[in-house]
Amino acid sequence: MKAKLAIVILIVGLLGTAALWRSNVVSSSQTPAAPDQAAEPRPTDRMVEIPIVENSTFGNLMAEAEIDSTITQAILEASSEVYDLSSIRVGRTLQLHFDIATDEFTQLVYQISSEADLSVTRHRDDAGITTWVAERKPIDYEVKIKTISGTIETSMYDAALKQGIDERAIIAAADAFQWSVDFALDPRVGDTFTFIYEERYRDGQYVMPGTVLGGVYRNAGTVNQAYYFAESDENTGYFDENGNSVQKLFLKAPVAYRYISSGFTTGRRYIQAFNISTGHRAIDYAAAAGTPIRAVGDGTVTFAGWSSQGYGRLTSIRHNGTYSTNYAHQSKIIVKVGQKVSQGRTIGYVGSTGLSTGPHLHYEMVKNGVKINPLLEVLPPGTPIKEENKQRFFDAIKPYQEQLLP
Repeated sequence: MKAKLAIVILIVGLLGTAALWRSNVVSSSQTPAAPDQAAEPRPTDRMVEIPIVENSTFGNLMAEAEIDSTITQAILEASSEVYDLSSIRVGRTLQLHFDIATDEFTQLVYQISSEADLSVTRHRDDAGITTWVAERKPIDYEVKIKTISGTIETSMYDAALKQGIDERAIIAAADAFQWSVDFALDPRVGDTFTFIYEERYRDGQYVMPGTVLGGVYRNAGTVNQAYYFAESDENTGYFDENGNSVQKLFLKAPVAYRYISSGFTTGRRYIQAFNISTGHRAIDYAAAAGTPIRAVGDGTVTFAGWSSQGYGRLTSIRHNGTYSTNYAHQSKIIVKVGQKVSQGRTIGYVGSTGLSTGPHLHYEMVKNGVKINPLLEVLPPGTPIKEENKQRFFDAIKPYQEQLLP
């Protein structure tokens, strides 16, 4: 009897186990219940953004945010070797971060340039000692690639601006050709251009243009090409289609395109190139008084002062044993005799001193003691990419050429 009872209990137990097993098995024809969705992580940080307005100081803004003055001082000291917070700029913001659980202030973020943020973060060790650590953090932009093309009726600036292109992108594109095209004198009606460039976004919002990756400017039958390429940390910049640096001994113009294209010139955009056969071998760039004048090449200042020959305030630069340049009628000179200057450095400002009927820059180039027409001077190409890197360069620019040279 006991044996029969044991067998019955065993059978019932097995049936129960089988039933339980079947209840936990889903057949292939059944749809499994969706698992519980993972809960979204709760934020641990609260951010407050403080706009920097006229007459703001870092200390005042921190005090208004009720940050303890000892913390403010600690942040100033920690960041001093990265960025001087007494130089915060109107229009930017201070981002203050707080721990949600404790409401303690933990981090300051301030954009110090278009490329980087200053981040000052609180660190607390096991002993409870608090320190503030400052670092420069590159901004991680979202980058979109854009292409613009146009035909010149008045200027490249106007043609691109009509298409809604950021003015800064137009200037950057022109800068890539500043050794081969004088955008004040060279452009002709019917010239065409195409540029490929980056647009930078942050938090989904457009911020600014990035690098101009490649461009073609067709000027009076001449096709000028420029492509951005980083051969090495020491040799990064723009190169032509053959791998020669577009940077040459001299810039094509002593006034940057940004000052002859935009409202800086108050509408006076005419540029006069004097007939060199008259003996007045020079180029006169009409521009608003105060327009910066730049050295067209590296050199040493040999004269900086008032000229008795009608030039007014004059700067002369010797570039090498062959070439020198003169910049006349300046309103102000900011270099001294004997000073070494680099290509593109501001040396003074447009004026109307001496024998002058209005604000303009009188620019001369002298070769072996003789004044020449700088527009006609043929200069050697820039330094080429090393032979072992040329195939890498050609491979890199091929996609751009397919768009720029259909």
